[in-house]
Parts: sequence; structure tokens; C-alpha cells
Amino acid sequence: MPTCPLISYPKSMKSPFASRNFAPESKRNNMTSKMKAAVCTQYGAPEVIQITELAKPAPKDNEILIKIHATAVNSGDCRLRKADPFAIRFFFGLFKPKNPVLGGVLSGIVEAVGKNVTQFQVGEAVFGSTQMRLSTHAEYICLPETGALAIKPENFSHEEAAALPFGGMTALHYLRKANVQPGQKVLIYGASGAVGTAAVQIAKYFGAEVTGVCSTSNLDLVKSLGAANVIDYTQTDFTKTGKTYDVVYETVDKAPFSSCIRVLKQDGTLILGAALLGGMLRGAWRSLTSKQKVITGVAAETTEAANFLRKLATEGKLKAVIDKTYPLEQMVAAHTYADKGHKRGNVVIELV
Repeated sequence: MPTCPLISYPKSMKSPFASRNFAPESKRNNMTSKMKAAVCTQYGAPEVIQITELAKPAPKDNEILIKIHATAVNSGDCRLRKADPFAIRFFFGLFKPKNPVLGGVLSGIVEAVGKNVTQFQVGEAVFGSTQMRLSTHAEYICLPETGALAIKPENFSHEEAAALPFGGMTALHYLRKANVQPGQKVLIYGASGAVGTAAVQIAKYFGAEVTGVCSTSNLDLVKSLGAANVIDYTQTDFTKTGKTYDVVYETVDKAPFSSCIRVLKQDGTLILGAALLGGMLRGAWRSLTSKQKVITGVAAETTEAANFLRKLATEGKLKAVIDKTYPLEQMVAAHTYADKGHKRGNVVIELV
């Protein structure tokens, strides 16, 4: 799930829990049993989430059925649950969520495949994103084999793999759009969050000199991920260091627009990865009226991106940062913690 909350929900997209006839009769009974899921049938505080049973889905001809071992709760899930900003309701349900099962990332095992599937086999461990379909806060999900999925890195646990897609795909999308090059100076504001921790590592992989901005308690973490410099925003105003940057990546929508522009080179690129409509409009105007470029919008989630993250993880170039881990039954507690906005990396949910 991308960090930008203003995302579309195609009318043609059906819930993965819809009844589907795909399998021979001998298998169908096994495919229609129950599963546990965390459901959100109304907008509001974490307490609106309930653990219940739903029908276990069955894959269509081009889909795979995944038994989810781990997923995560990120800022996007919290915004959808709260319908914050209000515009979310126009895409995900005016009065209540169209799809009551949140969650956009997963790691698990392929349990069954549709008859036309060629890219995955039963028993393979996979990870990735649902590309706006949500529905990973459950024990099973069906996804197209052409989705944003890849084979899980062998050196990663399911919990670690589930922590990769949200921050990893988002950071990769924006850093590529900014065309980060070796030797460039990149400042990442919110460097200790899910997106920030991935952005630090990916920007370094691209050859940039990375400066991370975070709180005192996260300085060592951000340094360990490869940041050449770290600024403690509780002690130092990052706009008053006398330094400017080729790329400024604001990951959490907390740094003032004017502050980011102040430390950006005259021909630099500002990434507003979590901007709401106002920030997007201001960024578009800046791009039109100056040599500086402002990037906003929705981060793409693709098969290629999933495989790229797998490559980095396998090579030891990308680490998963996990703050806390909860079982599915403690989804309310997980949302409550994520709501505070101070998590280090990811909040992971274990299902197996």
C-alpha cells in the first residue's frame, strides 16, 4: 500500500473473499472452509476492528491462493481505518469500508493455484503487495499471479519479508522517479519509519550520500542502515546546518514545505511521499514556477519492484526493520501502537 492516501479503488475490483468456483468438485469443499480475519466494518478508532471468521477464498484460473504467515499494519492501514483524510471515503466507501479487511502486504505459502497459473507452484514461499486490493489481515488471500509478488528471500523469515513491501516499494518508486545518482546528496526526513528505513538503504544502494532526520532514540538505527549523517530533529533544525541536497525525501508529511525547499538545491528534487491534496497542489505549482522538481502521487507496486527488493534482500543490501510483532488476535493493539506515529520501521502481524 502506498503512503499517499488519495488512491483509487476500481469499481471492477471484487473482494478476495467473494465466492468463486474454480476447482474440481473433489477440492471445492476444502477451498470453502472458514478462516480468521480482522475486519473493519466502520470507520473509527482501533476498537472498530474485530476478529471474526470469513469464508476461505478459492482462486480463479489465473490466481494463486496464499496462506498468509505474516502481514503488517502501516500508516496507510491506519488512515483507511479512520477515513483520514475524509476523501478516502469517496474511494473506499462513503459510510463504511467497501472491503472490511485491511492490510496490503504479506508473506506466506502458495496453497493452491488456478489452472492457468504458470509462475508459481504449490508450496513456494512468496511475499509482496496486494496493489490496492487490501485483505491481507486474514489467514488466506487470492491474488493474480501477475501481481506485485515474488519468491520470498531465503535468508528472510516471513515476518521480515512482510516488512519489505510497503516501505520498500514506496521508497523504490520515488527514488527512481527522482533519478538518484551516485555521489548525490539525499536527505530523508522520517528516516526511522517504514518508508524511511527502506529509503535510507535503497538511496545508499544507488550510490547517494544519505542524511537521515529522526529522533534521538533512532539515531543509531538510521546510522546502522547506511546513513552517512544523521540529524536529531529534537536538537537540531535541519534547515540551519548550512547544507543543501540534490534530493529531499519527506516520508511522513510532517516537515514544512518551506523547510524542505530551503535545503533543496536550485535544480534539486523534492519528494513528498505522504502529501495530501494541499501538498500535491503546492508541489505542482513549485515544479511549474522554478527549476526545482516536486514529486508526489501514488507509488507503483509491481512484480519488478518485488523482485528488485528480493534481490537487495538476498544480497544483504536491504534489511527489514521491525519494531513490534503482534498476533492477529491483537490487531487492535497493533493499530493503537501504529497510530502513535513513532514506530521504528514496521509493525508486523503473525498469523502462523
